[in-house]
Amino acid sequence: MKPIKELVVATHNKKKLKEIQVLLRNTGIKVLCLDDFKNVPLVKETGKTFKANAKKKAVKTSRFLKRIVLAEDSGLEVAALNNRPGVYSSRFSGKEKDDFMNNLKLLRLLGKIPSRGRKAKYQCAVAVADGSRVIYCVQSNCEGFIGFEFKGTSGFGYDPLFISPIHKKTFAQLGEAIKNKISHRAKAFQRLREFLLNRS
Repeated sequence: MKPIKELVVATHNKKKLKEIQVLLRNTGIKVLCLDDFKNVPLVKETGKTFKANAKKKAVKTSRFLKRIVLAEDSGLEVAALNNRPGVYSSRFSGKEKDDFMNNLKLLRLLGKIPSRGRKAKYQCAVAVADGSRVIYCVQSNCEGFIGFEFKGTSGFGYDPLFISPIHKKTFAQLGEAIKNKISHRAKAFQRLREFLLNRS
């Protein structure tokens, strides 16, 4: 297999890009993002699953750029809300994709449900495409529960509310070093790293 020396991450999200760059460090792979290119068309996330969205973004972006592209779709599933927000996690409160408003809506919907009824799961699907061909796809998760108030300043998304049952702290309290060892994204990218390094 031909080694991969460069990957374009199909995102404009600086925080997500930074996290991915950390997770892929020491692989010898140059990591770029959509901001490094002009006029890349927006790919609408219309899939019903995280994997479907990741594959669609990877393939369509790879076709346009004619480069190997990594796309990731992740989100939160809350058992008490019938696994919502799911694939709508980033736009749970509206098209603006506002993390703060998404978290407020989540707190409002859960109300005073006790901790035992606030079980949640972070999901992360990663796909790598070379033109029209998906050459790798993986999905991993991380279980926890939703707190009753915002805690911590690190991370993004639902991190201020998502509590790790092992550490008894939110992902936003844990900080990047610990989060990047136990998170849904960390697990998915560990498996991706093995795939990438086996090609080198």
